[in-house]
Amino acid sequence: MQPIIDIRRLDKTYASGFRALKSVDLAIRRGEIFALLGPNGAGKTTLISIVCGIVNASAGTVAVDGHDHVADFRAARASIGLVPQELSTDAFETVWATLRFSRGLFGKPPDPAYLERVLRELSLWDKRDSRILALSGGMKRRVLIAKALAHEPRILFLDEPTAGVDVELRHDMWQMVRRLRENGVTIILTTHYIEEAQEMADRVGVIHRGELILVEDKATLMRKLGKKQLTLQLQAPIAEIPEALAGLPLELSADGGTLVYTFDARGEATGIAALLRRLSEHGIDFRDLQSSESSLEEIFVSLVRGRQ
Repeated sequence: MQPIIDIRRLDKTYASGFRALKSVDLAIRRGEIFALLGPNGAGKTTLISIVCGIVNASAGTVAVDGHDHVADFRAARASIGLVPQELSTDAFETVWATLRFSRGLFGKPPDPAYLERVLRELSLWDKRDSRILALSGGMKRRVLIAKALAHEPRILFLDEPTAGVDVELRHDMWQMVRRLRENGVTIILTTHYIEEAQEMADRVGVIHRGELILVEDKATLMRKLGKKQLTLQLQAPIAEIPEALAGLPLELSADGGTLVYTFDARGEATGIAALLRRLSEHGIDFRDLQSSESSLEEIFVSLVRGRQ
C-alpha cells in the first residue's frame, strides 16, 4: 500500500549554516499512529513544518496522500491538520468563528453539526461564543486541536500537544486520537511524555541531531532493544557477589539486600532457573522476586546516548 506520507532524502540547512535535517527518509503508513521522539533541537518540529508547508526544504521531496507538497501544495495541505506547540490563533475571535473560518479556508462547505461534535468531544461546546483571549491556557490548547480538525483532515500532526496541559485534557485528547484512528485518520505525534508514545503508537521513529536513527514497530523495538530484569529481595544482606557468580549479569544494591539479574528479552532460555539454583548452592536465599522490562523511555535514552 502506498504510504500516506512519503519523505525522501529531506535536508534542511538554515541561513545560519545550521543543518537541522540530514537526508531523512520516512514513509508513514495510512491509518497508523506514528510517534516521533527526540531531544530538544533534534529536528522534530523542522520535519513537521516542512511537511506542512511552513518551512522550505533545502533538498529532498515530500508526497502527502499522493500529492507533491510543493508542486501541488493546496491539495497536500488540505489533507493535513496541524496542532502546533505554540498557542497561535486570533485572540479576538470567538471559538465558533475560528472553526468556521478554518473549515472554509480549506474549501469545505459549512457543516455546523460536525463542528458541534468536535467541540463537544473537546469539552468546548459551552465556550463556543467565548473570545479566545478569555480562555485559559488549557482551553486554548483545546481550540487548537478543534481548529486542526475543522476541515476533516486525513492526517493529523500533534507537535508536543500535551506539553504543559492538565490531566483532563490529556485524557480527552488521547480518547479522541483513538477515535480518529478508528475512522482512518493517520496520526503523527511528537511528545516528551514517552509513556504516551508507548501506550498509543504503532510505530516509533527516533531523530537525533537531524538524523532519523531508527524507525521500528513499537512492539518489535521493545522486543529487540528491551531488557528484562529479575529483582530478588534477599533474606539476608550479603557483602558481595560470590566470585563463582561474578560472570553473571548481576548487580548488588548498596545495602546488599537486593540482587538484580538482567537478561535478553529475545532469548528463549533466560537462565533464571540456573541462577536460582546457583544462588541456593551458595546459601543465598530470597524472600521476594519481581520481573520487569525496559520502558520505551529507557530504550530511547540508551539510543540517544549511544549517538553522543
